[in-house]
Amino acid sequence: MAGPDTVTEPGIATEPGTATEQPSPVSTDAIWRLPVTVCRITGLLGERTAGALLERAAAVASAGEALQPSLIGDRELAPDFRRSRSCREFAAPELLAAVDEVLEAVEHTLGVSCRNTEPDYTLNVHNDGDFYRPHQDTSAEFSPRRLLTFVYYLHGTPRPFGGGALRVFDAALPLYGGTTGEWEKRTWRDWEPEHDSIVFFRPTAWHEVRPVSCPSRRPEDSRFAVNGWLCSPDPATGASGASGAR
Repeated sequence: MAGPDTVTEPGIATEPGTATEQPSPVSTDAIWRLPVTVCRITGLLGERTAGALLERAAAVASAGEALQPSLIGDRELAPDFRRSRSCREFAAPELLAAVDEVLEAVEHTLGVSCRNTEPDYTLNVHNDGDFYRPHQDTSAEFSPRRLLTFVYYLHGTPRPFGGGALRVFDAALPLYGGTTGEWEKRTWRDWEPEHDSIVFFRPTAWHEVRPVSCPSRRPEDSRFAVNGWLCSPDPATGASGASGAR
């Protein structure tokens, strides 16, 4: 048993009255696994309001004219990486009002301040076989002013599709050297796209939309998601300058 003058820690040898030796070397293959914090709220709008929003989304999908193939970085069509359709003109003021109401709690949970930000959002429609491979919502080159990602889900009852989970990856970083680690060593958690639920996370988190199975292939049976970001002002113009769709 260690005496009162002895401190013992893993990898550190000590003796009373002597200097502490250096810790044993740590393998350079060591991986830090840091779970990404996701804030999820269910029943955000309530049955009536969520139902009305779903009707509008289904009408947009059924008409089809306002939907365009979803792009990568708002400029590149890459069907092997992302397959869905998007509508940037979709209006959801009731959703933005609800986001404002819960934002203080979300900021506290995620440790991010979204003061003086502006929302940027799209309606995303995933049908049979659609997906979005692992990606981030922000980088130094693309949309660096995005501070917070939110994804709000809508669908019919019972759920007319399978799959479509939001997979959020934990950070897997080598203790020394690079910045990303080996992709196959990452861990993750899947979040179901439950009707009238919303998730918030930092845009730097790696995430993907798992493949969707929609046997009917009817537009109204799609996985609907309002994908948005709260963006800091552009210092050059004073505007949010947000662009792109996820």
